[in-house]
Amino acid sequence: AFDLHTFNSGDYVESVRAQTFAENISKVLYPEDSTPQGKELRLQQQYFFVAASIADFIENVLPDDFDLEKLPERVIFQLNDTHPVIGVPELMRVLVDEKKLEWDAAWAITQKCFAYTCHTLLPEALEVWSVDLLGRLLPRHLEIIYRINDDFLLEVRERFGDDEMLIRNMSIIGEHPFRSVRMAYLATVAGSKVNGVAELHSQLLRDNVLKDFATMWPDKFTNVTNGVTPRRFLRLANPDLSALITEALGAGWTVDLERLRGLEALADDADFRERFAAVKASNKRRLSSVLEARGEQPLDDGHMLDVMIKRLHEYKRQTLKVLHIVSTYEGIVSGRLDVDEVQARTFLFGAKAAPGYGMAKRIIHLINAVGEVVSADERVKGKLKVVYPANYNVTLAERIIPAADLSEQISLAGKEASGTGNMKLALNGALTIGTDDGANVEIRGLVGDDNFFLFGMSEPEVEALWAEGYRPADFYQEDERLRSAIDLIASGAFSGGDRTVFEPLVSNLLYEDRFMALADFSSYLDAQERVDAAYADQDGWVRSAILNVARSGYFSSDRAMRDYLDRIWHATPVS
Repeated sequence: AFDLHTFNSGDYVESVRAQTFAENISKVLYPEDSTPQGKELRLQQQYFFVAASIADFIENVLPDDFDLEKLPERVIFQLNDTHPVIGVPELMRVLVDEKKLEWDAAWAITQKCFAYTCHTLLPEALEVWSVDLLGRLLPRHLEIIYRINDDFLLEVRERFGDDEMLIRNMSIIGEHPFRSVRMAYLATVAGSKVNGVAELHSQLLRDNVLKDFATMWPDKFTNVTNGVTPRRFLRLANPDLSALITEALGAGWTVDLERLRGLEALADDADFRERFAAVKASNKRRLSSVLEARGEQPLDDGHMLDVMIKRLHEYKRQTLKVLHIVSTYEGIVSGRLDVDEVQARTFLFGAKAAPGYGMAKRIIHLINAVGEVVSADERVKGKLKVVYPANYNVTLAERIIPAADLSEQISLAGKEASGTGNMKLALNGALTIGTDDGANVEIRGLVGDDNFFLFGMSEPEVEALWAEGYRPADFYQEDERLRSAIDLIASGAFSGGDRTVFEPLVSNLLYEDRFMALADFSSYLDAQERVDAAYADQDGWVRSAILNVARSGYFSSDRAMRDYLDRIWHATPVS
């Protein structure tokens, strides 16, 4: 708090130091953590929020005379990725140190009070905390984690014998490259259930990421495919389409989204298709007005709206999308493509990069630079436009999603846990171009191959290519379209002639390309040609769009919540 004595002595900065330090903890959610100070603040923040949540429940929600042995009957703390996993030793600390329970009794309670949802397949996204930092900031919690790990490794030895390599691989405490606490492992050991967020993701968790744990506890692992709320992402975001659906199906579909299946029959009704298309056109005009009011470029009439909205990360492959744009642009200006035969498109990106993610920021720079050049070039006027609105957020997404024609879901197979933007876009009548990754697998299975543009390697094919030795430069040499696009970027055409601006990005693609954009480039461009052909048949496109809406009811958050209730929480809904 403010220190009046220090203030009166004239040391004004020191008088508010403690208060400023405390307020930093909750000032910015997920502070940038590429520095030691940032890592410490991030851990302080995580601990602050879980400690507050656990204390609030035990001290304020439960009656004073509550028997803590029955705590699992009252609460499950769902660990939403690794960020809140410090809550496991915190609950143990509360039960053992404050409530004076015996260790074994406290651990039995804790294991029933937590369940873990993993939201990633990227090893770097599974948090590890250095023992040095954790020991300095939360020494009692580190003691508790050590004991949890000792007891767990005894259990591993009893089950599998003295296989030291297996024990090292499963230990909550990692030794390389530094001594650390592996929070995903702690969550898996402590949780009553572990789930992924799409069928493929959950399978890869069991088979790859947490394979040894799944062998030890096969019944602990399950799947809950993500869902989105139709109240926000259809009824509120898309009032005209919602009104059309209600007119066709009656009220009540927003709380029973499988009723959208009733639209299937109307996909063959010419009058309904015409009205559906009119709603999409109206949504595009509405989005265009919103963009113009924000000082952004408006949309062009008659353009396909090709949308890629998601966090900026290399695995999501915004680079593959921009290579497609550059290839199309280069094809027109070089004469390789007949401009009259190119489908007019507006490419709309929405994305933010994490504060310390330098490569992601370079990709944002490239997209905007390409957009500036393409928009100013008279040779492609009326055919290609790139729009990248500032400050992408949910409010803007509620305007973009209803207007989209094409949904870009092009992550490298095996890297996307699920995605929810893919669900929102399909639910609003956008057709998906995508890999067999995350929830794309389930979307394609439901909407049908004829209403989905599949491209790229499967997850086993990705693993096989890595195993044999992936050389991205080989793909560059073998594909003229790819070579021309990368050469154009490298030439400085999008950086005022300065070849150094995008050199790090070009070098990364040619010599590393960790997420294999070059390997999938040819398949992606072939799929985009299928998109063009399908969009040219507007009546057929609208029919496919209606079927996407009709068959997306499974992706309701209501269904996801029922799955959590049935498979993990074992709780009944309250009437």
